[in-house]
Amino acid sequence: MKILILEDDKPLADLLETIVAGLYPSANIFVLDNVGAATEQWLKQGADLIVLDWNLPDGSGLDLVKIVRKEDDDTPLVMISSRSDRDSVVAAAHYGINGYITKPFSVELVSQRLAVLISPETIARDFEPDLDRLLEASVDTVIQLPTSIDTASVLDLMARKQELSPVDLVELWSGEVALVTRILDVANSASFQKSGEPVGNIRSAIGTIGVDMALQHALALSLDVSGHLKDKRLSTKAEGFLDMVENVAREARQLAGDMRLDQSEFHSAALLSRIGELAVLKVMQQFVDGGGTLTDEQLENGLKAWAQAYGNRLKVQWRLPIQLRNLVGSVHLLTRDTTSESALVMRTAALRARGEQSSPECQRLLRRLGLDHDDKGRGNE
Repeated sequence: MKILILEDDKPLADLLETIVAGLYPSANIFVLDNVGAATEQWLKQGADLIVLDWNLPDGSGLDLVKIVRKEDDDTPLVMISSRSDRDSVVAAAHYGINGYITKPFSVELVSQRLAVLISPETIARDFEPDLDRLLEASVDTVIQLPTSIDTASVLDLMARKQELSPVDLVELWSGEVALVTRILDVANSASFQKSGEPVGNIRSAIGTIGVDMALQHALALSLDVSGHLKDKRLSTKAEGFLDMVENVAREARQLAGDMRLDQSEFHSAALLSRIGELAVLKVMQQFVDGGGTLTDEQLENGLKAWAQAYGNRLKVQWRLPIQLRNLVGSVHLLTRDTTSESALVMRTAALRARGEQSSPECQRLLRRLGLDHDDKGRGNE
């Protein structure tokens, strides 16, 4: 399934991508910011759904609508525009659009409108009955992690957003891996990187995109029904991975505090340390939802075979800073010649979180950090 988003406002384009990826998780989503590129994409590959703006740098979204409708009467087209006057709506309807939504838009409304536009036949056409082939194909799509964010709680936050600061949201969301990673992704997108410095922690990311936009993405993720792991085996696995990253985060914060280092980036790295596994679990849920039969052996083998590939892909997809990527990698493996103090802290935190504080590796790392004397009693508590 191919979905084309034509929007030159990057924050809005990112938000639309969040909504669409949640509704149609197996789709290949193309986000473009000008009519010329969108037209070329359409002529080359077509699309099963097109979401487009009216006013664009090189023309009007209606130009693409006209081109599509000359040869295709069926592809759903949804115009999202700041133009709300009757003449504009009538003009767009004349060329055969399937929906018109005015800006600023409601995330719930956009989600509801788009959810009914792709036929069950089109969705069924994309079902891959072979799990390995599905995992191979999905690694290159837009991936959102499974989440349990409650829509009602997000709506409550939105109702009092004027009272909220980035610090307030950090306190509420610090353990929400899917949301933290999406906000980091958006904050690191090109439109927010005027300084050229990437964002490496959730507080800076929310400060960059603003409380309102952070809440909009939270709401979009909460409406992602496919993001909730309904298969008990998959949800149990996810809970285990989330407990694991929380333990690593707790140990990393403690060690960073002992070293008088900024704790925020260590916390982010810990949360990101199992994104590959969580992404694989979400694809497996899609497989089950499509009618596939998932065995326990497939579950375990799929995680072993694909978690690292998905994790590496996501680090690139989300434009994570190199320093943050290295910290995430240190959770899993550390070469003996590593001199980075931050990497030593992350690896030590991972070992302690697994109950390996007495292991030779952990003790060696603690000595290198100068914390071996302070830490002796902790393993016996």
